[in-house]
Amino acid sequence: MKKTIGIILFIMLVAGGLAACGTSDEASGSSEQDKKVLKMATSADFPPFESRDNEGNFEGFDIDLAHLIAEELGYELDIEDMKFDGLIGALQADRVDMVMSGMSSTDERKKNVDFSTPYHHSGEMFVTTSESAIESLEDLEGKTIGVQLGTIQEEGAETLSEEYGFEVKKVDDAGLIIQELNSNRIDAGYMDKTVATGFIKEQGLIGFDDPTTSSPGMGIAFPKGSEMVTEVNEVLEKLEDEGKIQELEEKWLSDME
Repeated sequence: MKKTIGIILFIMLVAGGLAACGTSDEASGSSEQDKKVLKMATSADFPPFESRDNEGNFEGFDIDLAHLIAEELGYELDIEDMKFDGLIGALQADRVDMVMSGMSSTDERKKNVDFSTPYHHSGEMFVTTSESAIESLEDLEGKTIGVQLGTIQEEGAETLSEEYGFEVKKVDDAGLIIQELNSNRIDAGYMDKTVATGFIKEQGLIGFDDPTTSSPGMGIAFPKGSEMVTEVNEVLEKLEDEGKIQELEEKWLSDME
C-alpha cells in the first residue's frame, strides 16, 4: 500500500514539474511575441551620420535620431550593419523595417522603396590632397575620381564624367575613398558635403563644392507600402518642433559646416 502511494506521489510531482515548465515556456514565448523590435539597417562607414566608436558601438547623427524615433513609437531599436549597396535589397526582402544611412531620397530609389520626409540637406563635394592642383570641374579631365557604390554620388559622377572627361572608380565605403586618395590611386573623391568636410578637417585635405547639383535631401527608407512612413513622418515633425533634431545637428554636424 505504501509502495502504491509512493508511486502516485511520484507521478503527481513529475506531472506538476512538467506543467510548470510548460507554463514558463509559454510565458517566455508570449513575452518575446509582445516585445516590439524595430529593425534598422545602416552602413556604418559614413561619419558623422553613422560609424562605430572605439568599442565598436554605433554612433552618429542618424543613430541618435533613430533611437529617438524608436523611443517615440515604443520600439526597441535593433541595428544591422551592411554594405550601402545592399540596403535597398534588404528592405525589398523584408529583412529590415527601415534604413537610415545618409540616403538621399532620389526619384530612382523611390521606384523601389518609400521615403520619409527629408530630415537633412547637404550637397556634394570633391575632395583631394592639399598638394593637388585640382580646384574646379574643368581640372578633372583625364583624372580618376573615387565614389561609393550605390550612392547618389555614384550616379552624379557617372553623369559628370561624360561632360568633364574623368574616370569613375567605385569602392565599397566612404573611408576607402580617402584611403585611395592618400595612396594616390585616385585623384579626388566625390562625396556628401558634410562627410567630406569632416575628412578635410581630420586629415588636412582640401576640396570644392559641386556647383552642378542640388541634393534631394536625406530620408528614412522603408519597404514599398509600409505603414510606418506616416508614423515616422509624424515623429519627425514632432522632433523638429521640439528642437531635438536641431540639437542633434549641433552635436554632430556643427563642426562640419
